[in-house]
Amino acid sequence: MSKHVAVIYGGWSAERPVSLSSGTECIKALREKGYRVTEIDAGRDLAAQLAAIDPKPDVVFNALHGRWGEDGCVQGLLEIMGIPYTHSGVRASSIAMDKMSAKAMFMEYDIPCARHVWVSRDEIAAGNALPPPYVLKPNNEGSSVGVEIILTAEEEQNMLAREWTHGDGVMQEEFIPGREMTVAVKDGKAMEIIEILTGNHAFYDFESKYVAGGSEHIIPADIPGDLRAKIQDCAEKAYRALGCRGIARADFRYDPTEDRVAILEINTQPGMTPTSLVPDAARHDGLSFADIVAWMVEDASCER
Repeated sequence: MSKHVAVIYGGWSAERPVSLSSGTECIKALREKGYRVTEIDAGRDLAAQLAAIDPKPDVVFNALHGRWGEDGCVQGLLEIMGIPYTHSGVRASSIAMDKMSAKAMFMEYDIPCARHVWVSRDEIAAGNALPPPYVLKPNNEGSSVGVEIILTAEEEQNMLAREWTHGDGVMQEEFIPGREMTVAVKDGKAMEIIEILTGNHAFYDFESKYVAGGSEHIIPADIPGDLRAKIQDCAEKAYRALGCRGIARADFRYDPTEDRVAILEINTQPGMTPTSLVPDAARHDGLSFADIVAWMVEDASCER
């Protein structure tokens, strides 16, 4: 008998639309592979939603993105309920979603990072922070939600004059010019590097990630072999540093003028939408979308 998979997606985070897209694609793929699939648009009563499924699912495929679904909360619930699940566990998920905590772990493992600080609006206004150019990032959002690039002092003043939408503080990170690279890591092993070209977009923002034609993915990235090995090694070290499981994806900037690589973050539940990057890496390795989704289901376990 085929496995019974409950796909949880949607949810109530800022990344709900992305999760709905990922979940829809994964549901189709799992049914294509012959799994019995139950769809759950996750609510705050997720425990009750799961408990109402009869028979109990063999596996939960976690297609949630953003807070609550990607930060260890749902992972802890699934462990309490004793249901095997995909992707990373409580510890890795919670650290990866907290950008400042993840940076601390990367630095502990000698993975190169851009300079970064935790700042308030008042500290930026008083000049007690990094000077432009820099990037502002909410500490616990994904999919580039809330990210701003501040290149000049004038842009900084304009930003401060607007309504502050980042809460009490934000991660301020040195802006590294150059090329955008990403590496999926599957079961601890780096896949092929993808370079992301964003055209008229200043960076790999929400629109360039999820709108068809918003970005171009070059795989394999056109880089020297020693640079490829360095970035892949950094991605694997980041995966191990946080204790990731299943598939994760590490994002990098590369400044060719200084031959400088810096990790930006690691995503423990990377997107599986029609424009996402992990499916591209899988296809390069000869795996169809359905193949890689089925692999995640077979890799699922409790206490990850």
